[in-house]
Amino acid sequence: MLRRIFFVSDCYYHIYNRGTDKIKIFFNEKDYLRFIVLLYVCNSVGPVRLEYFLSQGRSLRDILSEPREKDLVYIGAYCLMPNHFHLLIKEKAKGGITSFMKKIGTAYAMYMNKKYERSGNLFQGRFKAELVDKDEYLRYLFAYIHLNPIKLIDSKWEGNGIKYIKRAKKFLNNYKWSSYQFYIDKKETDFILDKKEFPKYFDDLKEFSEFIKEWLEYRASDY
Repeated sequence: MLRRIFFVSDCYYHIYNRGTDKIKIFFNEKDYLRFIVLLYVCNSVGPVRLEYFLSQGRSLRDILSEPREKDLVYIGAYCLMPNHFHLLIKEKAKGGITSFMKKIGTAYAMYMNKKYERSGNLFQGRFKAELVDKDEYLRYLFAYIHLNPIKLIDSKWEGNGIKYIKRAKKFLNNYKWSSYQFYIDKKETDFILDKKEFPKYFDDLKEFSEFIKEWLEYRASDY
């Protein structure tokens, strides 16, 4: 049983959760995009106004540029997988992480239950959280979260290593449901990440690319 964590401002946390009984929580692009938009609109001390914006004819992507009230958390990385998600965040406002995750969990569960005519819990209990208290662990999580999608093409890569590095990198470059692309492509505009609140290597394109490359090759050398 995971111990309860008391969140502290200016500390980093790995937040994650999965579907109850490991069921899928994302079935198509609209589901993924909905959750990503919620990462933006729920990160505010104000109420969640997603349905209001949609009723005004705004598209999900348009909503990402809508003004909002003060942030609850800083987001450094995220990755959505078919049946779970990972976030790397830093608390900004007191109680920010708890409020942020409650908003997201409630809003997304209501959306899924209505869309797919289901009932009951969507997520496997309360979200899980781990304090990131060492820079080495922060670096590890930064890579782990962004490399998570490789499981979709090689489910055993963490234990066996990556045999085809080029294939893995190509897959990551084309995976739309993580923050990876916003680190490798400076031309992309992102409204969710707060890179300045994380170590410099989070926003140094060359260092980021080398870091991911070394991590992939390290895993491959163990294959």
